[in-house]
Amino acid sequence: MNLIVIVADSLRYDHLGHNGTRIKTPNIDALAAESAVFDQAYGENLPTMPCRIAWWTGRHLFPHRGWQNYEKDDISLAEYLWDKGFTSALITDVYHLHKPSFNSGRGFDTVCWVRGQEYDPWIVDPSVRVDLARHHRFRGDAGDAHWKTACAQYLRNQSAMPKEEDQCLCRTIKEAIRWLENVTKKQKDMLFLWVDCFDPHEPWDPPSPFREMYDPGYHGHELIDPVPGPIEGYLTPRELEHIKALYAGNVSWVDKWVGILLDRIRDLGLFDNSLIMFTSDHGEPFGEHEVIRKTGESLGYEEAAHIPWIIRHPDGAGAGKRFRGFAQPPDLIPTALDCIGIPLLTGDREPVPGSPLPPVRFPAITGRSLLPMMRSEVDSVWDFAVTANHGAVWNIRTEEWSFVYKLRGRTSELFNRKTDLAEQHDVAQEYPEVAAELEAKLRGFAASL
Repeated sequence: MNLIVIVADSLRYDHLGHNGTRIKTPNIDALAAESAVFDQAYGENLPTMPCRIAWWTGRHLFPHRGWQNYEKDDISLAEYLWDKGFTSALITDVYHLHKPSFNSGRGFDTVCWVRGQEYDPWIVDPSVRVDLARHHRFRGDAGDAHWKTACAQYLRNQSAMPKEEDQCLCRTIKEAIRWLENVTKKQKDMLFLWVDCFDPHEPWDPPSPFREMYDPGYHGHELIDPVPGPIEGYLTPRELEHIKALYAGNVSWVDKWVGILLDRIRDLGLFDNSLIMFTSDHGEPFGEHEVIRKTGESLGYEEAAHIPWIIRHPDGAGAGKRFRGFAQPPDLIPTALDCIGIPLLTGDREPVPGSPLPPVRFPAITGRSLLPMMRSEVDSVWDFAVTANHGAVWNIRTEEWSFVYKLRGRTSELFNRKTDLAEQHDVAQEYPEVAAELEAKLRGFAASL
């Protein structure tokens, strides 16, 4: 069996066609139709880097780690599979993974960094002129210097990508296809491919026709990279509507290229012997709690925490079914290994019986396999989900409630998910005993990690 994981960064759960939206995602929808779809998948430790460490180590780390690289004793998914003879590749344009000291390619046989995404210092020639006023508006505060520099870097990078196929998303998919075409000349089994696409992450700057797809005829200020923070006094309602349309176009553009990759996987004869996962690390706020883009506390709410997760098992486990049980990034390793048939290892293990080398310590994996749900053996492996941004916000969701605890101000909110899934009406004062019970459950889980 092969393992292929496709990530689309910052993809909201409610922006995929099979989840009831008007946004066109036919290729991802077609994959979902023959896969297990987890309707209550929630990010655990957000945003980008913390989520990937959770994916790759199978551990809940929100109380202990924020934005950082691996620690010395971590064992990654790529290392687990390398030890079993898998040939692996990480293909990505998520430039944070490429930053010095992060060592995100650890354990992979092949790593391809696609340069030029977002604020990656790729095109640094100061003679490349950019027009900030056309695409950006700043807030007039101390943060402007940072965002002007960042936005200028993005526009310089874009100067080297005049055509759609020059864009980072397209190059990432083409590099993944190139690796598959080369490696399948030698083998078509025991392959591990992780394709990590930064889109539809901001800046929301899709090429035509996706740029005009959801707001044709717009003639206002096109803010492709709004500065994170409060909407009030910064964006007009019409500008916000257009930003949402740009994001929706970006999602449909991602779907096009995910479809190109899936088609090539089929052409190469890999589709029917591969465990294929499609997911995201988090969503994106568009004013639901009065902010645009990700800010620390906003990552605890539904619009940022709810993620898509689709799993196509080659044996058909869960195919065409939707599951209500909670699922989270730390569940990826135990699910993948369970499906492949590789046992989880914890505690100390001798590398070779009688070896003078010290034992290998396998950290405790806190995620749980979703395969029993896919096989309809259990309804759920969790009765709650925890989402956090380290140092800013913790959240716990049950089937009925969502409890948000903001660490800096030590304030909390409670939402009834049965009547208020968007988490707009705080009912903590009406149900203090529920808030107290959920806070205790959240703190108890954090203390157990």
